[in-house]
Amino acid sequence: MALTDHLRALGGWLARRAENVLVVMLGALFAVFILQIVFRYLLNLPIGWTHEISVILWLWIVLFGAAFVTRESDEIRFDILYGSAGPRTRRIMAVVTATALVVLYTLSLPAMTDYVTFMKVERTAYLKLPFNWVYSIYLVFAVAAIARYLWLGWQALRGRAPEAFDPTKAGSGI
Repeated sequence: MALTDHLRALGGWLARRAENVLVVMLGALFAVFILQIVFRYLLNLPIGWTHEISVILWLWIVLFGAAFVTRESDEIRFDILYGSAGPRTRRIMAVVTATALVVLYTLSLPAMTDYVTFMKVERTAYLKLPFNWVYSIYLVFAVAAIARYLWLGWQALRGRAPEAFDPTKAGSGI
C-alpha cells in the first residue's frame, strides 16, 4: 500500500472520529437541555449550570464541526454567481477566497491567542471553568481553517477547480 493510501485511510479514520466527537457533544447538549427543562418546569428548581454547559457545548459544536467535520462543499456560497461560473473562474474565486481567509485568520490569530491566554483569569459563573478553556476552541478552529484554505488555494492554483454547484443534488442542509 502506498503512502498516499495510508494517509487517505488515516484521514478517513480521523474524519469519522471527529464526527463521533461531534455526536457525543450533541448528545450531551441534548441531555443537559432536557435536564434543564425537567428541573425548571417539572421540579420548579431552576439550575444555572445546565445553561452554562449548553452554551459552552454549542460554541464547541459549531467551531469544532466547522473545523473538522464540515466539508468544503457544505460551506455557504453565492450560488448564483458561483454556479454560473466556469471552471477557470471558479478556480480564481477559490484562490481569492482562500487567500482572503488565510490572511484574515492569520492576522486574527495573535490577538485571539492573547485574548484566550488572558481569559485564564476569568471563570464561568457556575462551574468555575477557566474561560481560556472555553474559548480555546477558536484557536483550534482558526488553525484548522488556515490549513484547510491553504490546501484549497493550493489545489486551485494547481488547476483543480472546485466542484460546480449541482442543483439536483442540493439538500436542505439537514
